[in-house]
Amino acid sequence: MFEKVLVANRATAATRVIRALRSLGVRSVAVYSEADRDLPAVAEADEAFPLGPAPARDSYLNQDRILAIARAAGVDGLHPGYGFLSENPDFARAVEAAGIRFIGPDWRSIAAMGHKSRARELMARHGMPMSPSSAILGADADAALDEARALGFPVMIKPAGGGGGIGMMAVSDEAGFPAALARARSLAERSFASSELYLERLMLRPRHIEFQIIADSHGDVRHLFERDCSVQRRHQKVIEESPAPGIAAEDLRAAAANVTASVAAAGYTNIGTVETLYTPGTGFSFLEMNTRLQVEHAVTEEVTGIDIVAAQIRLAAGARLAAVLPDPVRRQGHAIQARIYAEDPVRFFPSPGPLTVFRPPAGPGIRVETGYREGNLVTPHYDPMIAKVIAHAADRPAAIATLAEALRGFEIAGLKTNIPFILAVLGSEGFAGGQVHTGLAAEVLKAK
Repeated sequence: MFEKVLVANRATAATRVIRALRSLGVRSVAVYSEADRDLPAVAEADEAFPLGPAPARDSYLNQDRILAIARAAGVDGLHPGYGFLSENPDFARAVEAAGIRFIGPDWRSIAAMGHKSRARELMARHGMPMSPSSAILGADADAALDEARALGFPVMIKPAGGGGGIGMMAVSDEAGFPAALARARSLAERSFASSELYLERLMLRPRHIEFQIIADSHGDVRHLFERDCSVQRRHQKVIEESPAPGIAAEDLRAAAANVTASVAAAGYTNIGTVETLYTPGTGFSFLEMNTRLQVEHAVTEEVTGIDIVAAQIRLAAGARLAAVLPDPVRRQGHAIQARIYAEDPVRFFPSPGPLTVFRPPAGPGIRVETGYREGNLVTPHYDPMIAKVIAHAADRPAAIATLAEALRGFEIAGLKTNIPFILAVLGSEGFAGGQVHTGLAAEVLKAK
C-alpha cells in the first residue's frame, strides 16, 4: 500500500480522494491555487502546497510544478481525481518516470482509450458496436464539411482528446458547420491542449448509458453494473441514476458482459467507464471511454456498497481484484445523483460568488459530496459544480422523492444555483415515468 499520495485536483474531487486515502491509512498531500487556499481540502490533507495563480493553466494543469511538489513531498503515489490532467497520458507517463505510481490506468491505456477516436477503433476491433463516425479531421474546413456530408446531417463535432461534454457541437445543417467547427477547435485546444476533432452522426433522443469497469494489473476485469446519465444540459450530465429505468435487465446484462470482454481484450487496468448510446431500435453503441474516476461514481457506490475510490487506490498499489471486490457484487435499491452548479437556473450562465449560506441537507438515504463550506468563494476560474447530492432508497419513486426533499432543504445564499431546474426535471412526467433521454432537460425547460 502507498505511504503518501499527492492529490492533483481541487474542491469536491480532492476532498473525496483525501477521504478515501484516510480510510486506508495513507497520508495525503493537497495542492491548491491562489483562489483555492481556503477550500476544505487544503485543511483536510496532511500536507498542502501552493501551486500558483488561479488560472488552471498556471496551477492544476502545470505539470512541472505538480511533479516538483510531488518530489519535494516524497510521495509514492499521485491521484489525478477527475478533469484537469486525469486523462493526459503524457502526464501519467511523467509521473511514472519520476518513480511515482499514477493512481489510474497506465499511460498506455490512457493513450489508447482516452483518445476518443483511437478508442473507437480499438473497441470496434474487439467487437463493440459503433455509431457511424469519421476519422480525425484535418485542418481543411472544406474537407471536414465533406466528411459531415458523407455521414449525413445532423452531426456532432467532438474533441478527440477529452470528454465531459466540453467542446461538443451539434450541427443540424451545412450552413452552421464552419462556425461550429472553428468554435469546437478553439474549445478543444483550450480545454485539452489538443485541437483534434472527429464527427459522429447525431442520434435523436438516445439514452446515455455507461458501464463502470474495474480491473487489476493481473488480467482480471469486472463491471459494477450501469448508470443512466441521459439527463443532460448542453451535453453536460446533470442527473445520473442506477439501475437504468425502462431497459430490460437481460439486455443490460448482455451489454455489460460485452463491454467487460472488450475492455479485457484491450488489456485495460484500474477503473474506467465505457459510455454508450442506446435506443430501442439500435441497442447499445459505443460512445467513448473515460479513463478516470467519474463524477457520478457515488451512484454506483450507493447501490453496490463498494468504495470505488478506495478500490482504485488499492488496485494501483498492486492488489488483485478478488481481494478488492466481493463475489458476486450485488446491487440493492435505487440511487440518483444531482449535480449542483453555481449557475443561473434560467439562463444557465455561471454564477460565481461567496457562499454566504451553505448548509447541505442530511438525513436517511442522503449523501452529499462537496469541496466547499460556508464562507468559501466560488470563483469563475473552474467548473462551477459546488456539490453532488445522492439519494439511495428501496426503489426509484422513493429515491426521486428523497432527492427532491433534500434539494428543497439545501440552504444556499450568495449565489444562484441550478436547484430549481433539477427539481423541475425530477417533478416532470417524463422523468417520473422513466422516459429519460438526452433531450429531456430541454423539453422540461421549454415547457416551463
